[in-house]
Amino acid sequence: MNAVLRFLAWLIAIALVALPVAAVVNGWVAGDRWPLRKLRVTSQFERVDPQQLRATVMPYAKDGFFAVRLDDAQSAVAKLPWVERAEVRKRWPDILEIRIVEHTPFARWGSDKLLSEHGRLFPIKSVRGAPLPDNLPQLDGDPSRIADVVALYNESRALLSPSGIDVRGLKQDERGSWSLTLASGTQVVIGRSDVKARLTRFSRLLPRLLAQQQRPLTRADLRYTNGFALSWSDAAAPSAPIPTPPAAALGSRNTKAQEQT
Repeated sequence: MNAVLRFLAWLIAIALVALPVAAVVNGWVAGDRWPLRKLRVTSQFERVDPQQLRATVMPYAKDGFFAVRLDDAQSAVAKLPWVERAEVRKRWPDILEIRIVEHTPFARWGSDKLLSEHGRLFPIKSVRGAPLPDNLPQLDGDPSRIADVVALYNESRALLSPSGIDVRGLKQDERGSWSLTLASGTQVVIGRSDVKARLTRFSRLLPRLLAQQQRPLTRADLRYTNGFALSWSDAAAPSAPIPTPPAAALGSRNTKAQEQT
């Protein structure tokens, strides 16, 4: 009997110690004794709404320092428009600290997404109502090949910008064929093979062609081994493939074949 009483006494003693601790940690009691009074944001941002941020995290702070659910608060902040990544921490005695990495849009992707400068896609609808930067390029392709799309977009701009020609869009379709949209509205079909070589030839010849025609170019098809097929604004049909200069002038082999690839 004495052993049973001693065991019960130990259980009661443990409960008397553990229950208050559990109550504090879970916010059942004494939440008002260690309230989180201050919200500290340790990063700079431009597009996230500060009032919306505050309204999102304050419900998690009401249970006090020991009971605040940091993971839940962090998930809630990460779902806010323009937030790419978030970290939520607590600092003794009464500070809830937030660090935000904001999406910086680099381009539009397809019809319903934006591409951040960190190479991440996020839906346009998540930032609905927020102003977007002007003149974002329009990119599209397999989301698993974002790096390839961005790399070719940058290469095409580097090739054409010295002539004052800006690239506004780049797309790779389901078959792997590439096409460009220039700032003038010109559609440039590149194809699947020899992409860099075709773009290089085209970038060298385009200023001369535009100077000769003195009219807007609407479409250029580069899928020829010895030239381009060009359509001009007042032409009823594409012109015949325009031959490239001799191989020595372009640094590439010139052939007579005119088959599309």
